[in-house]
Amino acid sequence: MPIIQSAKKRVRTARKAGARNSKTKRNFKSALKLFGAKPSAQSLSSAQSKLDTAAKKGVIHKNKAARLKKRAAAKAKAAGVKPSKASAKKAPAAKPAAKKTTPKKTPAKKAPTTKK
Repeated sequence: MPIIQSAKKRVRTARKAGARNSKTKRNFKSALKLFGAKPSAQSLSSAQSKLDTAAKKGVIHKNKAARLKKRAAAKAKAAGVKPSKASAKKAPAAKPAAKKTTPKKTPAKKAPTTKK
């Protein structure tokens, strides 16, 4: 057990993070097992969502999540699962941001100079 205060705190935070990470990992593994047992559009969507969450939180690498999602989609296609309506809809295309135009500055008038 550490003696230094900061090391004690690090142990506490690591324990909390480990519990959080194991819960996230358990969620996506169980979702994948459920999909493997009964492939359906809903279980595929759930598994992909859990994988995205795990990758976002840094529990697994994003490429691993992409690979697992690809394999699940291939299994779904082989099993003849149709994508659900919610996942089949594509998000509407975002409108391009309007350009901000700055008003043109008019050149300042010069004061008349007098020659001496």
